[in-house]
Amino acid sequence: MPELSQRTVMPPSEVKVKGRWRQLSLLGGTMLVDSTEASLVSSLFPLIRQSLGVSLGALGVLTAAGKVAGAFTGPLWVWAAQRWSRKSVLVVATGLWGVWGVAAGFSQTFGQLLVLYTVLAAGYAAAHPIITELIGDLFGGSSRGRAVGVVYGAVSLVSAGIGPLKGRLAGVDDGWRWGLWGIGAFNILLGIGLWIWFRDPGRGAAEEQLADLDPATRDAHSKLTRDKALSLLRIRSLVLLLISRLMSGHLLVGTFGVVFLVDVYGFSTQKASIVLLPFGVGYFLGTLLGGAAADWAHRRSPRHGLVAVLQTAQFVFALVAYFGTQFDYGGIALFGVFFALMGAAQGVNPSVNRPMVMAITPPELRGAAFAVYVSVFEAIAWAGFSLGAGFLGDAVGLRTVFLWVLVLLMLVNGVFLTLLYRPYADDVARVQRELHARREAALLVRG
Repeated sequence: MPELSQRTVMPPSEVKVKGRWRQLSLLGGTMLVDSTEASLVSSLFPLIRQSLGVSLGALGVLTAAGKVAGAFTGPLWVWAAQRWSRKSVLVVATGLWGVWGVAAGFSQTFGQLLVLYTVLAAGYAAAHPIITELIGDLFGGSSRGRAVGVVYGAVSLVSAGIGPLKGRLAGVDDGWRWGLWGIGAFNILLGIGLWIWFRDPGRGAAEEQLADLDPATRDAHSKLTRDKALSLLRIRSLVLLLISRLMSGHLLVGTFGVVFLVDVYGFSTQKASIVLLPFGVGYFLGTLLGGAAADWAHRRSPRHGLVAVLQTAQFVFALVAYFGTQFDYGGIALFGVFFALMGAAQGVNPSVNRPMVMAITPPELRGAAFAVYVSVFEAIAWAGFSLGAGFLGDAVGLRTVFLWVLVLLMLVNGVFLTLLYRPYADDVARVQRELHARREAALLVRG
């Protein structure tokens, strides 16, 4: 094996895991239910507000409570997946856990809804870190952007198709309850499907240096220890990505987008919910575009390509959000166009930042890295934005809040990502050297 220098970043060769796209479709279904449950509560919150007699701030409390719970339970689910198996954790935490969604539909007070929805979110926190870790084991470095883009894009597209249905629920007595019952029941069925059909490829199965080694050899480094987990904080580019996640103001659109159009521009809940379809379609196209751009940029410029795509996405989102939220266009049609463009700009992000995290962490640490990135830092950001928007929206109006968070903060985030160019390349090279060293050691023992 040629020696890898400190600054060399070589694009990994493609390793095709058997049945990877079929397994990916099962994982995508799990992600779908998780995202649909959260968007259902936010898009139908005007009905919940009327039914349970609460204020706008209650939406912030509801969303924040779920995200904070996930911040604590996400890492615990990752630990459980290391201790037992990733498949069993997904079956329980993101499948059978849907029983709590069914129970939440029977809530008679906001307090009951808050408790049950928080318990529900505590289980769903397992989905993102474990599923994203599995994608890294199903797909090699040259196709991860496309794989992540397909999953997030398909989830968004189906969610967009469900959007008008959620709008129709707004015209039904206790429609939000029927939504929770339906999604919870579907989640239970999905958990059963995962148990029957999903096959875990094993950690490191898609790595060029490890793919032809037996599972026991690949798993020799898989035990997650406290020291290994803490070592994540010594990865400079990961720390920068975590800080950037705290400034990801676009997260607010999914939670408050429909309520924003209702409160600021006077649309009915049913009409405002129409924008969920173009937003979802835009997000879908953005994930595909982001996945293709990520893989292309990685091949053309392994050192800087992914960072440049991620940074550009922040600037584009801020520009589109300014014109899409700060002006009254009268009808819903133009808002739908701008929500589609915001969805596209936001959709680029997971297709880029997830493969970046995979590239800078060894296989056994990816689950923990995504637990920190998604379950903790993204949850903190989402909780902070939701609480702030809820209470500040009552005080200064959601229009002003959207200007600060969706436009100004996203511009700051784009500038901040400039700091990522130098350490990212070094961290990718470090992981490649480590994987090559493991292969050499395994072949030495075998010989």
